Amino acid sequence: MTITEKILAVHSSRKKVQPDEFIEASVDLALGNDITAPIAIKEFEKLGMGKVFNRNRIALVPDHFVPNKDVESAGQAKILRDFARRYKIKYYFEVGRMGIEHALLPEIGLIKPGNLVIGADSHTCTYGALGAFSTGVGSTDLAAVFATGKIWLKVPQTLKFIYYGKLKKWVGGKDLILHTIGDIGVDGALYCAMEFTGDAISQIGMSDRFAMCNMAIEAGAKNGIIEPDEITSGFANVTQTFRSAVCGGRVYSAGLCGGRVYSAGLCGGPPACLRQADGGTGIKADKNAKYKKVIEYDVSKIEPQVAFPSLPSNCKPISKVGNVRIDQAFIGSCTNGRIEDLRIAAKVLAGHKVHPDTRLIIIPATQQVYLSALKEGLVEIFVVAGGVVSTPSCGPCLGGHMGVLAAGERCIATTNRNFKGRMGDLKSEVYLANPAVVAASAIKGRISSPEEAL
Repeated sequence: MTITEKILAVHSSRKKVQPDEFIEASVDLALGNDITAPIAIKEFEKLGMGKVFNRNRIALVPDHFVPNKDVESAGQAKILRDFARRYKIKYYFEVGRMGIEHALLPEIGLIKPGNLVIGADSHTCTYGALGAFSTGVGSTDLAAVFATGKIWLKVPQTLKFIYYGKLKKWVGGKDLILHTIGDIGVDGALYCAMEFTGDAISQIGMSDRFAMCNMAIEAGAKNGIIEPDEITSGFANVTQTFRSAVCGGRVYSAGLCGGRVYSAGLCGGPPACLRQADGGTGIKADKNAKYKKVIEYDVSKIEPQVAFPSLPSNCKPISKVGNVRIDQAFIGSCTNGRIEDLRIAAKVLAGHKVHPDTRLIIIPATQQVYLSALKEGLVEIFVVAGGVVSTPSCGPCLGGHMGVLAAGERCIATTNRNFKGRMGDLKSEVYLANPAVVAASAIKGRISSPEEAL
């Protein structure tokens, strides 16, 4: 079996599953946000259950329209808050302690290799970077999981993508997935698992892996997944400290331990009692696993990519972009709002100024990312350059707030979708790129390569 098939077999209490079979699977974690969960909550209450299947296996993250942008969004957030209090949901994350859901949950150690995670948000597939089966579902499916802890699924066929060679400078996971979607199309992996592997994948960090699995849905995939390895294990070891836990009589909560912040590179790592043993490195596809198709890419031939309106598949290498003036540059989202992404952007922006005709918006994906960016001086670089830094929010990615586009405006963003009207007016345009290209474009006032800006 493939990695995806193995995980689904375990969670449906079967020795083996095959593509296109329908199964009922047990869920390790169910996720909802301030847009999708209120609908699920309404449907759940109609069932008259009186309790959820497990209050410790539900996560509610208000992240789309928070801090509340208007009265309606305040009401949406309140529905989550009231539900969490009524049913004593352990993993409810209030403003000030939250973050963009798909960055937050891995950061605090809620997602483990081999887990089955569903979320009423299409980019739930992000967690495949940790070797989990994770996929987006509708709000009524989420309501059923709140009640039963189970979900029915069709076992997807698996497409295997092998990436080999050495990455060029300024090329990362975002470019690999954009290039891939540009090659196979937005329906090229329809209801399939996209399994990413190869020497190039084993050399990239978790932030790049998250970006790749995050955008599997943009190729129509059911899920994206990467075999857990030592890099996965190292990430798991660090993130365990962010998870609330009683350890040796002391409470380790929200990343704070005895007044110290445990974060990658800031201290000697997490306490031994919170470490995950192997990061799930035993989860592997069988050598004789069957794939629908195997596709290979030589990454040494891939430049930084830019997706033109109005599909993620409408990609061009940076050398073929031409002269495209921009009004706004946005760095953030569940795709590229992690600390590694902000470091790359700061490396380009340091000592430069944002073009006078362009506005630059940076949104760290979580409070911990924000704190790390402050400690490392990245926020100062952004502000001195002429950018604005905001509290964690999905905001502009879906045209919600804090960066909505007017008619005729163009934005280059590190987000995952550039559909017509995605970030605002139907007559606005969105271009997708990695953090280095977005930062360089903010400096030049037009879509540019980092080399040109520097």
